[in-house]
Amino acid sequence: MLDRIAGFFRLIGQTIGRWARLFAAWAFWPFLAAHGWYQRRSWMIRLPVIAFVALFVVLYGYFFWQTQAWTNFNPAFVDQYRLSERKVAAGQDLPLAEGADATAPKTCQRSAIVDVAADLTDFNVNQNAWISSMLLYKAGFFGIDWDHTPFFDNKASFQRGVNQAVRRTSVELVDTLGRVRGTSGINNDLQRARGNLQFDEYSWYFGLNPFGPKTPTPSYYRSAIDSLRKFNTDLAACNAIFDGRADNLVQFVDRIANDLGSTSDMLAERSENHNRGWFDTRADDRFWFAYGQLYGYYAIMAAAQADFSQVAQERNLGAIWGGTMRQFQAALRIQPAIISNGREDGWIMPSHLATMGFYILRVRSNLVEIRSVLDR
Repeated sequence: MLDRIAGFFRLIGQTIGRWARLFAAWAFWPFLAAHGWYQRRSWMIRLPVIAFVALFVVLYGYFFWQTQAWTNFNPAFVDQYRLSERKVAAGQDLPLAEGADATAPKTCQRSAIVDVAADLTDFNVNQNAWISSMLLYKAGFFGIDWDHTPFFDNKASFQRGVNQAVRRTSVELVDTLGRVRGTSGINNDLQRARGNLQFDEYSWYFGLNPFGPKTPTPSYYRSAIDSLRKFNTDLAACNAIFDGRADNLVQFVDRIANDLGSTSDMLAERSENHNRGWFDTRADDRFWFAYGQLYGYYAIMAAAQADFSQVAQERNLGAIWGGTMRQFQAALRIQPAIISNGREDGWIMPSHLATMGFYILRVRSNLVEIRSVLDR
């Protein structure tokens, strides 16, 4: 009996070994063939090949570094704005400093929402490389989209999540917050910022036109940063409008809640229909997109509390707004090294997507409550 069991396991070992050798032969054959071809060439051919391989190694080294190094990543970065110290709502006249000349030009409060939107975009494209439009990211992994692999796509997904929050905010700035509806025109700087932020996230130096270069994605986003900051400069000089009415805040919060609702649905669909644990290669980009979106909206909602401070005070929103910020903070503390999309009742592989979806729904629930208080 023992001999039969030993023979069975020996047969399994031999079968596995045979398949492993076949796989190794298949995987390394192109390299062995290339080495044989290279050995038979003259130095006139070898030198360009060496230069090409060296360039390839340098480019992939740079690509690897940029995808793994998250410069200035800090979920609590909003603390640097000291928003709690602001006593005046956005766009309102600032009181003169003690001893200041009474004839000095008046100044108005900058918009914290606009500052945060500009800084989030700066974080994406200046403090870090914008991964999604890098040539090697677009080339993929042997022709497979990086988003369909477990490698090198976390930072790109996170950046797109942050950009989604900024895009949504730029639309509201143009349509409602940066103008008095019905009585004033659209602000040109905000309009330019919105247009540039809507630009395709994946464009490299060549687009659909193969015969001419075009500006890559990060350049459009950098232009949006300049436009947002120019608007805030004009607002500080009282030459622009920030309409901080309660109905505008209702619409702004509603749009954010709807956006997070869509992300929650995306996570739920992936969690329910593709729960393969650590072997779900799309789980990581779903998770980090949602994380980036929360990262952006956390800062934007903190800024909104300062910009709409008068409304928040009149409607007694301090407690519920503080609760919403704590929900954001709790979600942003989830930073697993490896994303697993396991079954919700599993005991070996965790379900990070379900966990993130749960926190998003808690945040959204608080936003809906803020909206209902404002609607009363």
